[in-house]
Amino acid sequence: MTHQPAMEARSLHLSYGDTAIFDSLNLSIPKGRITVFIGSNGCGKSTLLRSLARLLKPKSGAILLDGEALLRLPTKEIAKRMAILPQGPAAPEGLTVLQLVKQGRYPYQSWLQQWSAEDERKVRTALELTRMEPYAERTVDSLSGGQRQRAWIAMTLVQDTDTILLDEPTTYLDLTHQIEVLDLLFELNEQERRTIVMVLHDMNLACRYAHHIVVIKDGAVYGEGRPEEIMTERLIRDVFGMECRVAQDPIFGTPMCIPFGKGRMLLPRQESGYEHAERELENV
Repeated sequence: MTHQPAMEARSLHLSYGDTAIFDSLNLSIPKGRITVFIGSNGCGKSTLLRSLARLLKPKSGAILLDGEALLRLPTKEIAKRMAILPQGPAAPEGLTVLQLVKQGRYPYQSWLQQWSAEDERKVRTALELTRMEPYAERTVDSLSGGQRQRAWIAMTLVQDTDTILLDEPTTYLDLTHQIEVLDLLFELNEQERRTIVMVLHDMNLACRYAHHIVVIKDGAVYGEGRPEEIMTERLIRDVFGMECRVAQDPIFGTPMCIPFGKGRMLLPRQESGYEHAERELENV
């Protein structure tokens, strides 16, 4: 049985001014799964994500959300079905986490429908899922990078959409906070089957967390599929211009890229002076 994808791009043409970014692009985002876009800098990953979020109007072609043309849907209707977290969002100075998260309920507010007990419940649930309840009264600008990103994710969750788009959600975070944010998104997908689409730079993290990877090169989809199916040494060489070995992650069993450093390709690691001294002391 074939399931309807969460989103589709059909014969999509995107450009900035006279510069074409994508021409006749076709893409399908599986429903209820985590999809990650990867590719070299400037290949158009974020541009494609912005277009899927209707932040960039295509020159031609169509984007479908649950089978309906995105351009034909009212803005508030889209906001109830799809949330977008752009790269490096900024909150007004002095805004608390609770105030930020409440803004995610804007699509559900109107003259006839004011703030309700249901809105309050959604906000509390989002704070709980992101483990931000203890920080609800803290200002967003006083938080650490990881906490701040979790606060923004809570705001996207409170929109209560089936589909969430995130543009490089781990940018500027150290490794601990990167894993923290990606673990949170993975849990949300596992527990609530939300469709999550992300742009990531780290190939190994993309392979670890994605069910579906889309590899972009020169304004086209170079390859897509399960990480185990498509992540090869040839793909990495062709897309990123980097020699490497692809091995199996010893913990998660997913593909793991081990790059060769320039000038050290296939050479054994040389012993440092410190390690040499330690070894000599052991032999005394």
